[in-house]
Amino acid sequence: MILYHGSNVAVREPRLLKRQRELNFGKGFYTTSDLEQATSWARRTARIRNIGKPIVTTYEVDDSALKALSTLRFQEPDRAWLDYVTANRRGMAAKDTWDIVIGPVANDQTFPTILLYLDGYLDADAAIRQLLPQKLKNQYDFKTEKAISLLSCREVLAV
Repeated sequence: MILYHGSNVAVREPRLLKRQRELNFGKGFYTTSDLEQATSWARRTARIRNIGKPIVTTYEVDDSALKALSTLRFQEPDRAWLDYVTANRRGMAAKDTWDIVIGPVANDQTFPTILLYLDGYLDADAAIRQLLPQKLKNQYDFKTEKAISLLSCREVLAV
């Protein structure tokens, strides 16, 4: 399998940072199987940090090795996904023991809906109904050293 990581620097040797922001699936090293999504992440990161340039690092991962990991997988934005993402975004997620979490990306288009849910203006069912048609891209959050060790850098692309 090929995965991509978008940043403002090349990341040939991924690692878990000691200090990280709480993102959709919590702490970890985020990738996607969608080059367009990674390119968007790279451009946004370079713009926000105002340093470096948009870079997408490409990794190869052995599918059979991934199967040996402790994995939490969300197929679509359902109630479990919504609860997991909102808990992480609020910094209230319980410590989990997953090696990797896979599922839809909560992105700039989804955040208005998620914020309405967090503020109590939408219940979970209404929020999910609004999220489903968005055809969200995927993300792979490598949460442990064991998981990250499976990523083999293949190439670095300036985008």
